[in-house]
Amino acid sequence: MTRNELVEALVRLRGIPRPMAERVVSTVLESIQTALVAGDRVELRGFGTFQPRSYRAYGGRNPRNGEPVKVAPKLLPVFRLGKELREAMVEKSPTTTREKV
Repeated sequence: MTRNELVEALVRLRGIPRPMAERVVSTVLESIQTALVAGDRVELRGFGTFQPRSYRAYGGRNPRNGEPVKVAPKLLPVFRLGKELREAMVEKSPTTTREKV
């Protein structure tokens, strides 16, 4: 689902005017981004948790020429599924069966 599709869902399902739906989606996403950049955890009950994770610097290799490269430390977001979303995903997942040959 794209940002536009999310806005359209708000307009269609909740009857919110499009400009207001765009502001709501932008505000939510900007708030999540601001919290993660500040190092805070964002928990959306039933959906999941976004949490920043620090990675230390390390030595790597350039895949094109094999030369050593220093990779700087970084802070990246990690997402963990909430229990209710996980259960909904498992419930809707197709079952795999093996056919005997």
